[in-house]
Amino acid sequence: MSASPSWPPTEVLPVDADAATLAGRVWRPGLGPSVVVVRNGALFDVTAVFPTVRDLTETPDPAKELRSAPGEALGTLAEILANTPPETRDPGRPHLLAPIDLHVVKAAGVTFAASMLERVIEERVRGEAGAAADARADIHALIGDSTPRPGSPEAARLREVLVAEGRWSQYLEVGLGPDAEIFTKAPVLAAVGTAVDAGVRRDSTWNNPEPEVVVVVSSTGGIVGATLGNDVNLRDVEGRSALLLPQAKDNNASAAVGPFVRLFDASFDLDDVRDATVTLTVDGEDGYHLDGESSMAQISRDPADLAAQLMAHHSYPDGAVLYLGTMFAPTADRHAPGLGFTHDDGDVVTVSSPRLGTLTNRIRPADECEPWTFGVADLMRSLTAR
Repeated sequence: MSASPSWPPTEVLPVDADAATLAGRVWRPGLGPSVVVVRNGALFDVTAVFPTVRDLTETPDPAKELRSAPGEALGTLAEILANTPPETRDPGRPHLLAPIDLHVVKAAGVTFAASMLERVIEERVRGEAGAAADARADIHALIGDSTPRPGSPEAARLREVLVAEGRWSQYLEVGLGPDAEIFTKAPVLAAVGTAVDAGVRRDSTWNNPEPEVVVVVSSTGGIVGATLGNDVNLRDVEGRSALLLPQAKDNNASAAVGPFVRLFDASFDLDDVRDATVTLTVDGEDGYHLDGESSMAQISRDPADLAAQLMAHHSYPDGAVLYLGTMFAPTADRHAPGLGFTHDDGDVVTVSSPRLGTLTNRIRPADECEPWTFGVADLMRSLTAR
């Protein structure tokens, strides 16, 4: 198969990269995962100071600590990025990894009205894409395009009406009720970064990308940075039953995060996350093209509230990363009328935001993506050897 013109990626940095404090990871042959900082278009290994990204994000001021850390020059970002796609990789040279390591990978769902309605539709049609159009019209007629703030008196009144009509849904519960949906997206160390394949189970016939902002939360609950994510989703699997959410969400190479973590400092903070716009493109090998855009200003739950709910009933001594949810659920037909959008093998998915950079992945069957083989014990042995 011929590659899409947008694969492999050549640009990943934010538009204001010179002002940004960017942390990431690379694989160094003979050494293993290494923590890096981006400086003037080059990558510097700071593992001697911060053995893991977790150690960096647990410091009182991660951006300040990273800016002052001494590092070993590894080469230009362009060189290392070019060596990252697995099919052309030279195993004797460094390549990029996901920019997180020991952080628990969590995700918030149903945080935008548009995605809430799509989850309700999936539930109504039991994962059958062909029935979605009629269900979508029915739900929009019932609720409309805008919904009240979750947990508000207005939301409670809407809940009463829907319950009385027999229209209540578990997705409306987390979309309108006081408690957010927060689930585990992937095991520690299982996320993939930019310029590699992302996995969709080959038995799925209705699935889509979910472009999102991902925040880094320290063990004390503070948000210390942000990056981008693609919360690859199997709509047919989740639509059959919400109890199948782990199978819909947690598959090989299905959690994409990157390209780098932008740490909060004078140039970028949580208000910039709240104001962010996230764009999505999908380019198929057959010439198919799709554009989408999400505005964080439309999120129904503030990122700080989501982080607080994440930490409310559990401790995360190594911190966590939290996908904040997406408003983008493509509904335009791709293959046949009434079937909506679903991925084809080889789709190139690009998630971008000006202040966070660009995350690009190519869609492959999950069982054909690079298997996850390097676990926590391997990381500990690698660091001990260093």
